[in-house]
Amino acid sequence: MTSSPLPRILRRRGEPEHPTFLELFFDLVYIFMLSRISAGLADDLTVPGVTTAAILLAAAWWVWVLTAWLTDLFNPRLPIIQATVLVVMFGALLMAIAVPHASDDYAWLFVAAYFAIHVARDVVLIPGTRVNPAIQARSIRVFFWFGVTAAPWVAGAFVDGTARLVLWGLAVAVDLGSARIGWPTPRLGRTDLASQIFTGSHLSERHREIYIVAVGELILSVGTGLAASDFEAARVAASAVAFAAGVLLFQLYFHRVRQLLAPRTVTSVERVRPGTAASYSHLTMVGGVLLVSTGVSLVIERPLGATPVAWLLVLLGGPALFLFGSCLFDAVVTGRPLWSRALGVVLLAALAPAAAPLPPLAVLLLANVVLLVILVGETAAPRSRMVRVPTG
Repeated sequence: MTSSPLPRILRRRGEPEHPTFLELFFDLVYIFMLSRISAGLADDLTVPGVTTAAILLAAAWWVWVLTAWLTDLFNPRLPIIQATVLVVMFGALLMAIAVPHASDDYAWLFVAAYFAIHVARDVVLIPGTRVNPAIQARSIRVFFWFGVTAAPWVAGAFVDGTARLVLWGLAVAVDLGSARIGWPTPRLGRTDLASQIFTGSHLSERHREIYIVAVGELILSVGTGLAASDFEAARVAASAVAFAAGVLLFQLYFHRVRQLLAPRTVTSVERVRPGTAASYSHLTMVGGVLLVSTGVSLVIERPLGATPVAWLLVLLGGPALFLFGSCLFDAVVTGRPLWSRALGVVLLAALAPAAAPLPPLAVLLLANVVLLVILVGETAAPRSRMVRVPTG
């Protein structure tokens, strides 16, 4: 790679690869973050409301991803790295506080916290890797691209409505998209997308943990709704069906992960391209779970009666988005999607017209049936049909 000495803050090969307790502690703030995004979405199921929620989720996700990469590439047991993680955690907490009002009064707080996180991170990493220019260049490239997106993020905080959504949508798309092309930077070039810089087993565990957090937020929505239900029969039934949705989403994810990421198939190092692709596919799955959580809170509040079109889209779109993300993850790991889940997406879309006259509780139950059929089918499939994952 380079003959320059390795920086002291870099994670050494052979060090423990499992996430530290601090990383698990960091994830706790995302329960609050996801619950705030879900609640905001439930209050505004319009096109601007959904777009705002998607942008805020993508920005929050990018903070989480860069923190996961931080503790993967650098020694998470060093005090300076631990302090950086705690600063990022506090910044994410401020972002979460701003979420319900990020489209109006607190836009400035969301943007300020977002950029303070990245400045704090690079203030540590860029000087800390100066003894090795090749490694230092990675952090400089990331910092350069945050400088590129600073203008639309800041400008968006000072305008309203569609203009803000356009500016922030562009900014977050560039933030996430720049990683897929290696953060090309003047005079420094770009990070080689085939370079082996990530620890595969560590990132795999981190992705599993954030997915559990997302399902945990769904269970929080179920519990909150049930607590406010006065134990009315219909609302209790809705809570039970909603809880079943959480169980199915948990089982579907980990059933496949156990097949794809068994210890013998997890590579010791991960290349840049599949590492970023795995993060994006998990963003899609988490987004699906978040939509399910939004739908759950709505159904528990009003399980019977007519189902508004927006509710129908959320109740069927959430599971479909999860299945789509799962297909993407399969494609990252195996090179091809899992067709049972792709068919599930098609089936959920096809059922939408028939489900329109049903009450919200019945629509939620119908979505659960589709997920259950997929899970039973995959569980009953012969072991010989399990995908072999390349280890190189």
